[in-house]
This record gives sequence, structure tokens and C-alpha cells, in this order.
Amino acid sequence: MRAEFLPLSRPSIGDAEIAAVTACLRSGWITSGPRVGEFERAFAEAVGAAHAVAVTSATAGLHLAFLTAGIGLGDEVITSPMTWASTGNMILAVGAHPVFVDVDPGTLNIDPDAVAGAVTRWTRAIVPVHFAGQPVDLDPLRAIAERHHLALIEDAAHALGTTYRGRPVGGGTAAVFSFHPIKAITTGEGGMVTTDDDGFAERLRLLRFHGITRDAWNRYGRRGSPDYEVVALGFKYNMTDLQAALGLTQLARLEEFIEARTRIASWYAEALRGIPGVEMLEPVRYPARHAWHLLVVRLQLEVIGIGRDAVMEELLAANIGVGLHFKALHLHRLYREEFYFPPAALPHATQASERILSLPLFPGMTREDVGDVTNALNDIVRRHAT
Repeated sequence: MRAEFLPLSRPSIGDAEIAAVTACLRSGWITSGPRVGEFERAFAEAVGAAHAVAVTSATAGLHLAFLTAGIGLGDEVITSPMTWASTGNMILAVGAHPVFVDVDPGTLNIDPDAVAGAVTRWTRAIVPVHFAGQPVDLDPLRAIAERHHLALIEDAAHALGTTYRGRPVGGGTAAVFSFHPIKAITTGEGGMVTTDDDGFAERLRLLRFHGITRDAWNRYGRRGSPDYEVVALGFKYNMTDLQAALGLTQLARLEEFIEARTRIASWYAEALRGIPGVEMLEPVRYPARHAWHLLVVRLQLEVIGIGRDAVMEELLAANIGVGLHFKALHLHRLYREEFYFPPAALPHATQASERILSLPLFPGMTREDVGDVTNALNDIVRRHAT
């Protein structure tokens, strides 16, 4: 057993990040200001989008994207059940109804054929989730959205550094990214909405700060005027310069981080091949770059002989961090009671919820760390194998 606990994830913070945040503190401008604008421009360039709008979290970004797309009371939004609570919760927050469809059993990305079959006259948007760092198959989803005049709003919380058919994920109607400490880059907490639509970006910027036409930098900066006008019901979702200073230095290291994650994933792939009853998710069947946000494995419970939760408990007892990404949303009480989706109606998502777990993956891991994880997992499997 390891002497020290190996966490599921750990952010990579170096001297450059510390210096950038310190310089921001010393500047006297720590709320939304010039660094936020700089971060937005750099991020938009990194993902090939016309606009990037910084917000307090990906959850906030989803909320604003739904409102900007005009999604509201009684509308239907088709999405994946294999996602964090934010995706479904923000659909509910604007008064709409989530419509969950099943996922591809190999990749756990949303199934475009299932999406096509779920469109009704009340459908207003499709929200695919790029699962674990692999892109969904966007071309058929774009075709569905265009055919039925639907908004396509990508939950790209896992997808910074991901490419689809040679292009970075981002742009289009909207894509929403997360900068939580577990993600590819971090701002502590924070998010970004990217879009190629000028009007969409303008509306996002208005709604993220109280529906006021002049933000703090414009009102209190050197060339600003203190006057302002409230023109819409907005929110307090603006990112701070402190966060943006951290984000700018992290973004400059994105390729370094993706290369490290890819290398670590290859070590896992080699080691896991020798463990019966444990398999990595399948690669997508179209040109893509996996950003390796998560290292998700699926357990063949009939081989292992114990349940997934028991495996997780034994890994924790061996000082190995572990995660669950995700228990499908249709299985949670809120969605069971409000929008009944029988588990059998979404068989792939239901089965995955009982069998998957996430193993430690972050750029600072060594090959020895991966060996500790896979040796512990191998020991558990072989002790309980039927």
C-alpha cells in the first residue's frame, strides 16, 4: 500500500501562476478588468472561436447560454444522462424539460441516432456532453439541429484540448468550458462560453453582470464613466482578474498538460491490459484528439465478483483516490420523481452507472504512481475473482 494518499486529481500550479496572481494583487485591480479581457481573447484564439465570454463557472455558462438561446418554460432540451448535475439542473433552472437519450456503450458519448428519435415539436435545443475528453460526433448533431432549427449548445466541460475532425472543440452556437481544479486548466473556479455568433456573445456579456450595459472596468477604469443602465434581468456571473491571471498562465501550458495526460493514459493502457475484468473506454471512430480529462474504466462485475462500490472502497483503503463520473442523471431522485425515465429505457447509461469508476489522472503523476494504482486494482480483482 502507498505510504501517501494519491488524489484523483491535483492542479499543476508553478512559479509563473503564483507570480501572475501576485502581480494582479499588487496592481490594485482584482475584480473583472483587463486580465479578463486578455484571457477571453487568448482562449477564443486557442479554440478557434470568434468570441469567448468568461464566467464564474461552467454551470453559470450553461445557464446564460440557455437563456441567450431563448430556452424557457415548457421547452424540451435533449441531452445525455452521463453528465454532472449542472447540465440537467440548468435546463430545469430556465423552466425547460430535460429529455435524456442513451449513449454509445463504448465511449459513453451521446448517441446521435437516439437524439434524432427524441426530437418533438417542443424541442428547442440539443446539449451534447463531450465525455471524459473525447468529442461527441458533432456533424450528425449539427445536421439534426439545422434540420429542426434547434440550438446546439455543447457541454465542453471535459473538452479543452479536445479536437474533432482536426478542429478544436469550441465555437458554433455555443460551447461551455470549465476551469474547476480537476479540469485541463484551472482558475480556481470559473468557466468560459465560446461562440461564433456576435449577437449571442453580446447577450452573454449583458446577462453575466446584472443586465447592466457597462461593467466595472468600463465604469471605474481610467477612461470609464460611472453611469450605467440596467436593460435586462441579469446575474452576478463575472470572472475576476485574479482568476483570469491564473487562467492566462495555465492556458499557456495547455499543450504541456495534454501531452502529460496522454502519456499517463498510455501507461494506464499498457498496465490495464493485464488485469482481468477491467477495461478502458473505447476510442471514438472518427478523427479526434482525446484530451484525457478523465481516466474512466469499466468493470466486468461478472468477472470481478464484487460490486463497483466495493472496488472503490478498497482502492481508497489502499491510499488511491477514486471518482465516479457519473451516476447517470435519470437515476437520481430529483429526475426520477420529476421526469420518470425507466432505467431500462436508457440501458447503456444505466449499466455504465453501475460499472464505471475514475482512476487518478493529472499531469504531475509519475509512472510509479500509475503502477501503484494498477497494482492495487489488480490485487483487488484477483482476490475477488470468481
